[in-house]
Amino acid sequence: MGHFVTLATCALNQWALDFEGNLERIVSSIVQAKAHGASLRVGPELEITGYGCLDHFLEGDTYLHSWEMYAKLLQHEDCQDILLDVGMPVIHKNVRYNCRMISYNNRILFIRPKLWLANDGNYREMRYFTPWMRRRHVEKYALPRMITEITGQTEVDFGDAVLSTQDCVLGAETCEELFTPDAPHIDMSLDGIEIFTNSSGSHHQLRKLDLRLNLITEATAKCGGIYLYANQRGCDGDRLYYDGCPLIVVNGNVVGQGSQFALTDVEVVTATVDLEDVRSYRSLMSHGLQSRTTDSYQRVHANFALSKSGSSFDPTIVPTPARPIIYHSPEEEIALGPACWLWDYLRRSKSAGFFLPLSGGIDSCSTAVIVHSMCRLVVKACEEGDMAVIHDARRAVGLTAADGYIPTDSVEFASRIFHTSYMGTQNSSFDTRKRATRLASEIGSYHVDLNMDTAVSAVREIFVVVTGKKPMFRVHGGSDTENLALQNIQARLRMVLAYLFAQLLPWVRGRSGGLLVLGSANVDECLRGYLTKYDCSSADINPIGGISKTDLKRFIAYARDEFNMPILQSFLDATPTAELEPITETYVQSDEADMGMTYEELSIFGRLRKIDKCGPYSMFIKLYHEWTPRLTAEQIATKVKNFFFYYAINRHKMTVITPSYHAESYSPDDNRFDLRPFLIPNQRYSWAAKKIDDVVAMLRTN
Repeated sequence: MGHFVTLATCALNQWALDFEGNLERIVSSIVQAKAHGASLRVGPELEITGYGCLDHFLEGDTYLHSWEMYAKLLQHEDCQDILLDVGMPVIHKNVRYNCRMISYNNRILFIRPKLWLANDGNYREMRYFTPWMRRRHVEKYALPRMITEITGQTEVDFGDAVLSTQDCVLGAETCEELFTPDAPHIDMSLDGIEIFTNSSGSHHQLRKLDLRLNLITEATAKCGGIYLYANQRGCDGDRLYYDGCPLIVVNGNVVGQGSQFALTDVEVVTATVDLEDVRSYRSLMSHGLQSRTTDSYQRVHANFALSKSGSSFDPTIVPTPARPIIYHSPEEEIALGPACWLWDYLRRSKSAGFFLPLSGGIDSCSTAVIVHSMCRLVVKACEEGDMAVIHDARRAVGLTAADGYIPTDSVEFASRIFHTSYMGTQNSSFDTRKRATRLASEIGSYHVDLNMDTAVSAVREIFVVVTGKKPMFRVHGGSDTENLALQNIQARLRMVLAYLFAQLLPWVRGRSGGLLVLGSANVDECLRGYLTKYDCSSADINPIGGISKTDLKRFIAYARDEFNMPILQSFLDATPTAELEPITETYVQSDEADMGMTYEELSIFGRLRKIDKCGPYSMFIKLYHEWTPRLTAEQIATKVKNFFFYYAINRHKMTVITPSYHAESYSPDDNRFDLRPFLIPNQRYSWAAKKIDDVVAMLRTN
């Protein structure tokens, strides 16, 4: 006999510390879940506060306001007659925990603290929380008086427990716990728990989604069970974009999947499943034998069922069929993730739009095309009647509902909120200026084409007047020091002009507010330090700062066809150049020539340094085996030593790098992802260089 239940999970675009807004989105998801007949609703990790509160989790107010919002949730008329799994922080015995709140009809059933905390990469959960290290241990939690007045309860169970209803047993697993070698769902499945909930705060990273979804599907393919995965989606106030993709899996088969990227604030995924399918799937002898050696979880008993009485004989109830998992290509991920991140930042900062220095190169081109993609997504959401997006779009262009404006064309919308400028000098070429102008016209940005030689000469003359010395470019006989200083004058003046125009262009156009300045330094240039400190890499936010040059080229090739923009081919064909030195008949500045390595090589160095945790010596050994015989040992050694030399002397630039969309696992972001000293002694790498030279000498004699 079947036991059919309809279950719901969701993706919510929560915002750190937006308590009332977060509560509104939680309630909306519950209403939608109930409308689909769901008897259980699972939400993202720390959804009441927003996941990214960081050090605000150390403040008592954060916990007070969490309970105040949770009290409203318990009493809300739309939040009754459905089992709720809600995430919020809780202080128990003066210790802070990351918790799941399990409730039903004005009563808290139990509180389940997180067992294993995420504490690497972008995550620092142990800075704010303590893990619940006592597996299967449960104790009493004294409820705040405001909750007692609502529920009549003075205390509830707190710990590693599971919920037993009249027809099934449910257990919670939180985010990081899924990724651990001894994940809780293994023991829970052996103890008869049929439904696993996972509330997550997982961010987007290129090519990462398959790892997460494989772990979820494999969990129930091996152990049997129903797995509900909920995740935050959107920018909640910093560099990360949480990429949603709520999922429902039954015995390894996906029966429900939500969007990875979207502008909508609330997405609910539901599926109808048969609990008996889990029980029959677990009929293997090995499962039965191993279950006898597993310790039991304390069950919190609830006097209700998730399945409806008589559902076995209702022909209108049909289990949701399995479906294939949907993945985006890396090029699609770049088109969608940073675009959604930019939209969240624009609407939540209440800025008047974006300003981008458009150089005619592929990096600023990529940033511009991502803004174009954002405008396309906004128009699509408006066409679908998303009132929240329509409201935010009106505000972004300085209009109200009374004006009746609804974006219907991405180019027209961009003309209102996107501003670009080509800041040329005597070192700029006709080709880059032409490409910038054509791209601005294609996308629809409000474009300013200017020459800044007067400003460059004025700064240079100040130095001449003060010192009596006139610096010259290298091609005119100047030293490397003079050459670099003259390049940096141009680069830094572009930053000054960018902020000037960002502040005043809305005023010029008869609008109020200021523009967000967009940066366009890619992850490889940041890693190598191939940028000027406080130049146009210094901006408010940077949508491509975590993306490699190689991936950006693939993205532009994708956008050329997907967005029908043939102009983008000219950016792919052009040689990357900073255009900070004079162009002569025999010399045109080239990025890769300046750096002494290709962008592809930089990506390899970056992955070996960060992901494989290689220093110079181990990197050389690895590359010697991978690059021989294409390169000699001497050539490999030179490249490795040069990379670490420039990485070391330029590391200080990462302390002021523009906040960037996190997309790559080898990002050098100094904020919290890649923590390194920014004054690195020469001795750190000189010894490694000697060891490399010794190996090269040995190989030469063999």
